Amino acid sequence: MELVSMERDDLSDTERRVLEKIDEPAWLDLACALIPAGQPEAENPLDPDEPSAREEAAALFIAGLLEDMGLSVDLVAKRPGRPNVIAVLPGSDPQGPSLILNDHLDTYPAGDWSAWTMTNGHPFKPTRHGGRLYARGTSDTRGNLACTLLAVRAIREAGIRLKGTLSCVYTVDEEKNGPDGSIFLLDEHGLRADYTIVCEPTGWTKPDGPQGAGRSWGMGIAVANGGHVLVEVETRGVKTHLWRPDTGVNAVAKMARLLPALETMTFAHEPARLAGGTPPRTTILRVSGGLPREMQFTPDLCRAVMAVVGILPGMSVETVMADIDAVIASAAAADPELRASARPYPGALFVDGTAEQDEAAQPTAAIARSYERLLGEAPQIYRKNAFNDTIRFAERGHAAVTFGPGEDGWPPVNEYIDIAKAVAATRILALTVLDLLGSE
Repeated sequence: MELVSMERDDLSDTERRVLEKIDEPAWLDLACALIPAGQPEAENPLDPDEPSAREEAAALFIAGLLEDMGLSVDLVAKRPGRPNVIAVLPGSDPQGPSLILNDHLDTYPAGDWSAWTMTNGHPFKPTRHGGRLYARGTSDTRGNLACTLLAVRAIREAGIRLKGTLSCVYTVDEEKNGPDGSIFLLDEHGLRADYTIVCEPTGWTKPDGPQGAGRSWGMGIAVANGGHVLVEVETRGVKTHLWRPDTGVNAVAKMARLLPALETMTFAHEPARLAGGTPPRTTILRVSGGLPREMQFTPDLCRAVMAVVGILPGMSVETVMADIDAVIASAAAADPELRASARPYPGALFVDGTAEQDEAAQPTAAIARSYERLLGEAPQIYRKNAFNDTIRFAERGHAAVTFGPGEDGWPPVNEYIDIAKAVAATRILALTVLDLLGSE
């Protein structure tokens, strides 16, 4: 899909000078350098019991790019090996508006490298197939990060002086909900701005097949996020010999009968949500039972980990656990042998859902204007059913939204980003920066 021509009458000379520096080769060169930087050290599993990432190599690489653009760069760390990048381009007007462009440096783990068929078994080797670029981090989120850097570079190379102050903030620890990254910067380092755009995946693509009129792809603006929490469920039984299962209670079998009820449960406390949003739901992540060297015996303990995702404002860890306890109580009433309990997973954070930002206010209005000028239609406005650092900014009162070309779907392997979509997003971001901050 082609962008609207840059020769259209409503583009100023300033805007044209910026946009002509944003093209496919420029984005590809930058993305292919960013995606493998500091990997696999930057892999950051959500599991609270697994070691966290070390994003230092990626941070140093990106800091160098920003310094080359003439921004003032600080590396700010809560823990060794995990520096957050804060780069500032002061505006000509000390009283002018301020904007943060945000992304994160960590990625989720690549898993089994042999499963990465689109990159010849190397998940951190950017590989193009048609209109897509494949590798871990293309969509979440270094491909999006490349958009922010290229937008800023284009403004700088066009010789434009912004009136307001622009900050590029690239955080660590986003995949574990931000304790060493966005939470640290906002609560301990005093990070503030009038507007925040988190360039994370909000892209969509229509499935194959007859679709009628309209575009086959686009990008939304997420004006709110759903929260989440990890929950550990435990069943207990009575151990017995495998030849006499009738004399015991198998904890694994009890868990197997309980899980369908937990997978399909609804939540009593579900406030009204944005049209098009999804209701809170659960997903099972891990099940374990039985002990090594005890296959002669039935297991008397089984544990499962599940996530509750899509948590809405007004829900709390107490209401979520009360709803889960009610499901367990109902199952126990039907099965007197069931002994089960649940608790928040140790070490995991409860992440609140956020309220919707006003789509008529900034920065959403500026993104939407730029989007419509370049793509000829309005972007979708929606609630993103996942965590990103937008939540941390929004819950502290920032005017923060999410917008980026990555696919809002996160493939576990063969992750990809649409190249034309990334170029479009970069141009939209550049126009948005000019719109929000003004130029001389």
